[in-house]
Amino acid sequence: MPRWKALPEELDPQVREFASQLRRLVDRSGLSIAAVADRTGYSKTSWERFLNGRLLAPKGAIVALAEVTGTNPVHLTTMWELAERAWSRAEMRHDMTMEAIRISQARAALGEFGPNGPTAQAGRSGGLTTAAPDGEGPRDRPHVPAQPRSGSGRAGKPSGPSYAGAPASPGGPGQGSGRRRTTVFLAGLVGALLVIAAAVLLTDLGGGGDEPGTVAKSPSAAPTTSAPELPAGVKCFGADCTGQDPENMGCGGQLATTASRATVGTALVEVRYSRTCGAAWARITQATPGDKVQISADGESENGLVNADKDAYTPMVAVAAESEAEACATLTTGTKGCTTEQ
Repeated sequence: MPRWKALPEELDPQVREFASQLRRLVDRSGLSIAAVADRTGYSKTSWERFLNGRLLAPKGAIVALAEVTGTNPVHLTTMWELAERAWSRAEMRHDMTMEAIRISQARAALGEFGPNGPTAQAGRSGGLTTAAPDGEGPRDRPHVPAQPRSGSGRAGKPSGPSYAGAPASPGGPGQGSGRRRTTVFLAGLVGALLVIAAAVLLTDLGGGGDEPGTVAKSPSAAPTTSAPELPAGVKCFGADCTGQDPENMGCGGQLATTASRATVGTALVEVRYSRTCGAAWARITQATPGDKVQISADGESENGLVNADKDAYTPMVAVAAESEAEACATLTTGTKGCTTEQ
């Protein structure tokens, strides 16, 4: 059975090469992951994530590994810097993809209220109720007396030379005039029906109600609190993530960024934020067993305790933006400190 699992296929080539190099160093040293963790001060769990491409190792861990394996730290640090830039670019691409998904969902939800929606159609068709050219409405046409019928001519077309080239009488009983009035009448009727239908629709949507409870309701618009479509492997969003382990919920790795950090004594405390999950958590490294770390945001808080691994992270809390979360550490020495926004 091979010692290493296959690296994730979605890894950036630069990050993949860096993770492979770390594996080669560990293999060449002959050390187990537990031994590497013991000698570098980073937990076995953390090294498993680093070596399997699930998390980019911090610079301190890379320098410590170079010392343990007798590797030139300058070359290894250079590779780490390239991998760190590639990791950041991957995070940016992912954020842009999720933003595009949200925009697409919003457009789909609001599509029926666009230029071709029922409200706009009602507004356009309402123009059909305009009065007839003579200023009369479609329902109150005046009585038009019949023109005298000539013995030899057809109805509406008097005979005799005195009528040659004479203009048609406005409102006369000619065939074209009758069709025009019929068209105006039908157009007005259709327009009135469309206006009534639009009024009913707007009333149902709450647009014309005076009662406090008549709120506009969209039959298809998604509520703003609903979770967006999540990538494969991500199991929660927002409030559903509160109290959950970020690794188990698929919110860590390339889906997380460091929003803020602070050095407290010898320990490093960070706010880790996942826009995909809409949540944040605190992480502490280079710590001492017994040190405590806490994440807090909008009245919610979660705690973590450092064990023999010398690092720890808290469960998640829901946040709308990375700036809302704060991570604090309390060391066994009594030293306390919190993160500052970057």
